[in-house]
Amino acid sequence: MSRVTGSDRIGQPSSAEPVADPLWFKDAVIYEVHVRAFMDANGDGIGDFAGLTQKLEYLQDLGVTAIWLLPFYESPLRDDGYDIADYRKIHPDYGTLRDFKKFLAEAHDRGLRVITELIVNHTSDQHSWFQRARRAPRGSPLRDYYVWSDTATEYADARIIFKDFERSNWTWDPVAGQYFWHRFYSHQPDLNFDNPRVRQEILDVASFWLAMGVDGFRLDAVPYLFEREGTSCENLPETHAFLKELRAHVDRRFPGRMLLAEANQWPEDAAAYFGDGDECHMAYHFPLMPRLFMAVRMEDRYPVTEILEQTPDIPGSAQWALFLRNHDELTLEMVTDEERDYMYRVYARDDRARINLGIRRRLAPLLGHNRRLIELLNALLLSMKGTPVIYYGDEIGMGDNIYLGDRDSVRTPMQWSADRNAGFSRANPQRLYLPVIIDPEYHYEAINADAQQSNPSLLLWWMRRLISLRIRHRAFSRGSMTFVESDNRRVLAFLREFEGERILVVANLSRFTQPVNLSIPACAGYTPVEMFGHNRFPPIAGEPYFLSLGPHTFYWFLLEPATVQPPGEPGSPRPLTIERDWRELLGGRRGQLEQALARYLPGRRWFGIGARAIRRLSVTEVIPLRPSPGVDAVCVMTSAEYVTGEPDQHWLVLAALPTDRALAIERHVPWALIAPIEGSSGEPFHLVDGLAVPEVADALLDAFRGRHRLTGGAGTLSFSLEPGFRIPPRGDGFPSAAHRGDQSNTSVIYPGRAAVKFVRRLEPGIHPQVELQRHLKGSPSAPAVPRLGGLATYNVPGQKPTITAILEELIPARYDAWTFAADELARMLEEAAASRLEPPAIPRRAHPLDAPPVPAAFRDAAGSWLEFVRELGAHTGKLHAALATSADDPAFSAERYTPFYQRALAQAFRTQARDAFRTLRGALSTLEPATREHAEAVLELEGPILDRLHAISARPLASTRIRCHGDLHLGQVLIAGHLPVFIDFEGESGRSLSDRRTTRSPFRDIAGMLRSFDYASRAALRDLLESQAAGSPAGLGEWARAWRIFTSAEYLAGYLEVATPAGIITSDGAEHRLLLDCYLLARALHEVRAELENRPTWLDFPLQGTLDLMETTPTAE
Repeated sequence: MSRVTGSDRIGQPSSAEPVADPLWFKDAVIYEVHVRAFMDANGDGIGDFAGLTQKLEYLQDLGVTAIWLLPFYESPLRDDGYDIADYRKIHPDYGTLRDFKKFLAEAHDRGLRVITELIVNHTSDQHSWFQRARRAPRGSPLRDYYVWSDTATEYADARIIFKDFERSNWTWDPVAGQYFWHRFYSHQPDLNFDNPRVRQEILDVASFWLAMGVDGFRLDAVPYLFEREGTSCENLPETHAFLKELRAHVDRRFPGRMLLAEANQWPEDAAAYFGDGDECHMAYHFPLMPRLFMAVRMEDRYPVTEILEQTPDIPGSAQWALFLRNHDELTLEMVTDEERDYMYRVYARDDRARINLGIRRRLAPLLGHNRRLIELLNALLLSMKGTPVIYYGDEIGMGDNIYLGDRDSVRTPMQWSADRNAGFSRANPQRLYLPVIIDPEYHYEAINADAQQSNPSLLLWWMRRLISLRIRHRAFSRGSMTFVESDNRRVLAFLREFEGERILVVANLSRFTQPVNLSIPACAGYTPVEMFGHNRFPPIAGEPYFLSLGPHTFYWFLLEPATVQPPGEPGSPRPLTIERDWRELLGGRRGQLEQALARYLPGRRWFGIGARAIRRLSVTEVIPLRPSPGVDAVCVMTSAEYVTGEPDQHWLVLAALPTDRALAIERHVPWALIAPIEGSSGEPFHLVDGLAVPEVADALLDAFRGRHRLTGGAGTLSFSLEPGFRIPPRGDGFPSAAHRGDQSNTSVIYPGRAAVKFVRRLEPGIHPQVELQRHLKGSPSAPAVPRLGGLATYNVPGQKPTITAILEELIPARYDAWTFAADELARMLEEAAASRLEPPAIPRRAHPLDAPPVPAAFRDAAGSWLEFVRELGAHTGKLHAALATSADDPAFSAERYTPFYQRALAQAFRTQARDAFRTLRGALSTLEPATREHAEAVLELEGPILDRLHAISARPLASTRIRCHGDLHLGQVLIAGHLPVFIDFEGESGRSLSDRRTTRSPFRDIAGMLRSFDYASRAALRDLLESQAAGSPAGLGEWARAWRIFTSAEYLAGYLEVATPAGIITSDGAEHRLLLDCYLLARALHEVRAELENRPTWLDFPLQGTLDLMETTPTAE
């Protein structure tokens, strides 16, 4: 095969030629490779430079224009070469310096740039600098090549990056008699960049390799060069100052060379590494990468558009580097806790795939070997704004081996052929540095470069075509990028434009065919020409422009000028048919049952699908209950697959009743009926939710009492009691009764005996309610909570247990706190209306933390309410104190705030807020005029709201994060006597179990309760005005406002009296204000989204609440 020289390759001069284009890196397609993993030329089982040189023709044919080499320096190889023992020597396993120079010359002759690693942050502990430093006198320049401490207490705010391996950033050195600082492994001491000798050493090392002809450096771990007390030791001004020094040195002595920053930071922090065009030329866009994977799994463009909209503009001479996978784990540092939990659940179900804060899988296994998905993500990688980086082997769909240690799972030998050792080496297979992949799905005999070379239909050829198109059109490498509005969130569309060239990219993120209408008025008069097949699509004549996309497909359209063309409710449930027995619906007629449940379940609040549509619902398990007199019932588990998003599993109990009995039950439990049943007997029956049937509910309680173990098709349903808990015998009192309301789960009350919560949405793992109730039982200071009585657990061999029901002590409560609040406020408002009393004067910008004293007249009018709510605040403080106290359970250990966590929290707040704004904007046309006016006012405040939420990352926080209730509001408090009793510790049931078990600020619970006060005040006022009982006098709104402000103030006062001495929160009022304001605003925006989806008539409450919150004095930063 012929070779092309550097002068034949556009923008790729040889190292001996003058630099034609200093921005060559913008047009590059970079191929990342480890020397030891690519090709072994000498047969010792380890790749080397001679072998890499032999395979340069393969890379040239692939179409890449630059090679990024992982570390090849002399090293003990405890971190795959990132632990350098000598910056100027080649590791003997890889060859000699002469071999490297030969490789470099050959690469340049083929038009390939070479980028190497400049590991500036640390060295190996075997480096001569460290060996010399540990023996040098304290305070000497040689000792100060590294960072030392006598106490290991400095820089406590710096996070530990490799949490799976290191417990501290300090390690004791017995030779030096001091601790040394390291941000990574304890065998990699960090260099001391405060020492000018160290900075000069790095400049000298850079000069050594650049003078040899290297085209650029990847600067490893660049945010961590300096340390300063009271900071996270990341992104410090001193780091940027050194980068400017390094850039000036390179530009002055080696013009046209490139510096690439590895800064795993949020976009605004990573962008700082470009400086004003005087620091690094490139930087990785780490936050984008996991969101590409999130987008295709969620089937929603929002994760991608949201993070790119947050990405600041960068200098014209700079460029982002983009990637899908690389030699490390798929890092999840720059995502929120919820996003990280989601990524682990959908991409790393096997715990072996998880490492540090990431997932150690290659691209193909991550995507389930789905060719369409692999093509889609590569198409996005090569068409987005930035320089793409391709990891070796991903062009042929190589697999991985998660049974290897550390990140070695993705660093196995390149698969060249079906020969021994995958054609990588002639050595005995046992001598290979790592074993080749022999997993049946990714076996090297099936997946290798030779096999794909001979078949143009395979992935390797497709990647060549994609790369070729990318290089041919500079709009991809240098053009602007503008998102295109569409009516389908499953479709991502954007325009790339450069020097008159326009390219439209349209990608279907869904696994199903999707229609989309694109709004591209600026492109009217153009004809889309599909770039792979050169097929011409209909001209863009007007809006909208319609396209249909197959599952996980994409279009790259070159837009060519063209002549502009002239503009041119569900019915009643369907009957289920049987022959003799309704149980036929669980066997041969199961399809009917599944269709009926698919119609019934979306109307249930506990099903919780929101705007998602069911694609398929299956009954996956049937477990017969032991017969009860007169009623036959079964437990069934269902799996719901949606048009978008992950499937859910749910549990319900089914029973068949004569129609007259079923209708009688429906009068008490509106959600009971599922569908009528028609059989040959002619007697009418109904399929019902068995939890609404007292006999079925009693049979379930008997199952607890008898500790029954029921067998299903795949697993068993076991009922157990907690030690010492006894269920009183059934008496002649009231029958059991399911909660009339449609809640997130279903509770059944057994008067005088117990209460059982039936968990509807199932997920294997530790249930937070069970965990919290057991913990609180052992705490003498905990407030009153129901005693845990027993569990119903579904078990499948080889899987974690799944909690399906929770038995609790029955609290003899008169009512819940919501009812108490509504009644008390309604009474007060009626009295105020009747007596025409003037409401208390409260400043418009009053805040509950600094509210004026409660006037005596108002306290009299409020009756016992304010005393109760202060007591409620104190009990909340006791609850948090108990949850923050743990002698031996790490699940209840309090955690400090860190800058890293605060940034992630701010990101989570802003992501949720943008989602609420997007949903609200889309629903404007459906709202009533008054509600629409409030909605538009909220949307106008989008910028200030996002700024207010971002403020949580603006200052250090001294408070702690603890386990919380998770979903605290008035409805979660029962009133037993005069004391509050907290119930329902499961958290928000729509979240995953692991997310609900995360430590959070106690102000999250506080915000939930304060927002509940707000709801209660507005609901009571609305009910009173709608009843016209008060004749709608003026001033009632101000009375309701005074009630919620004074209620909130009293609750907070009671809480702070307990929580502050307990050490849960600090005494810093400004910090309280910051946390409370952010959580209140985040909660209100969450309510906006929830009410739009579930209860639109209540939407005005969170909208008005949001506007009121923004009226308060902004939090001082």
